[in-house]
Amino acid sequence: MYQRTTPPTEPAPTAGRRGFARKALLAASALGVVAALLAPVRAGAAPAPAAAPRATTPLAANGQLSVCGRRLCNASGQQVALNGMSTHGTQWYAQCVTDGSLNALASDWRADVLRVSTYVQEGGYETDPAGFTARAQKFIDAAHARGMYAVIDWHMLTPGDPNANLARARTFFTAMAKKYKNHPGVLYEIANEPSGVSWPAIKSYAEQIIPVIRAQDPDAVVLVGTRAWSSFGVSEGSDESEVVNNPVRASNIMYTFHFYAASHREEYLSALDRASDKLPVFVTEFGTQNYAGEGADDFAMSQRYLDLMKRKKISWTNWNYSDDHRSGAVFRTGTCNGSHWTGTGVLKEAGVWIRERIRQ
Repeated sequence: MYQRTTPPTEPAPTAGRRGFARKALLAASALGVVAALLAPVRAGAAPAPAAAPRATTPLAANGQLSVCGRRLCNASGQQVALNGMSTHGTQWYAQCVTDGSLNALASDWRADVLRVSTYVQEGGYETDPAGFTARAQKFIDAAHARGMYAVIDWHMLTPGDPNANLARARTFFTAMAKKYKNHPGVLYEIANEPSGVSWPAIKSYAEQIIPVIRAQDPDAVVLVGTRAWSSFGVSEGSDESEVVNNPVRASNIMYTFHFYAASHREEYLSALDRASDKLPVFVTEFGTQNYAGEGADDFAMSQRYLDLMKRKKISWTNWNYSDDHRSGAVFRTGTCNGSHWTGTGVLKEAGVWIRERIRQ
């Protein structure tokens, strides 16, 4: 369904408990983003277009996030919605996640969050667990330095049963939770797109992995993938009722929903609307194209989804922040080999559109 596993065709290379530590990290993040924004522009790179500067970074402004009722709330208990981008698979497009590209995402795009996607198979984590863990941590740290949150995405896709990678997930999330247990800027996405597997099996997986994270980091929000490529079961003939009637036994969690507007029409939009009335939902992946991230953009349908998410304060990250040849990659092919990241000249049509909506 949401097939993005083939390599690119071009050459590819709680607040009170740890308050002091978290405040120190927030201060460091604020200093980091100031330094990044004041750094000289590289030769040949055009400055970002004039934009109203933020009074503070998203991370410094909101601090430790938590789930309050059916919404995401900041450290002051106010409802917030994060908007940002997802990386492509870091085994293929690590060259698109650089100081320059992240400076652009934080300051030019004004994103709140970066989703760091670590594929498990498809030439990813299983080939070099230590190396891909370190790579993900590098990108998460870079997002934090610019005042953005980071979603730690365990990008299991094939096989579709997350239990097939249970042991690997334990190892990965133990390492991540140990490193970020004192940092307010992470959310843990424990299963990208389960498919061909029942909701009870996904729930069982979640109830085994969440305690692994909680043992190290009891405060962070955990994001749980849903059945049928995180569609609340719609893509396999079900709906959100299976989750509503049999929720994961854990607190401070949200359920993920993915959509691709050119393929996923009224049935999916209605499911998101209904589900978010009863469950905390985070849209960790969507595109304006078809389910493969290819083809013509459907901006009209995409806007209907965004309007719904804005009205209901549903956070989202768009797929994807790379220069893949597909229409769903925001950068023009070849951009990641250069040094110019800001403005709209380096963007495909979908990139121009999504950048504008993140900046709103």
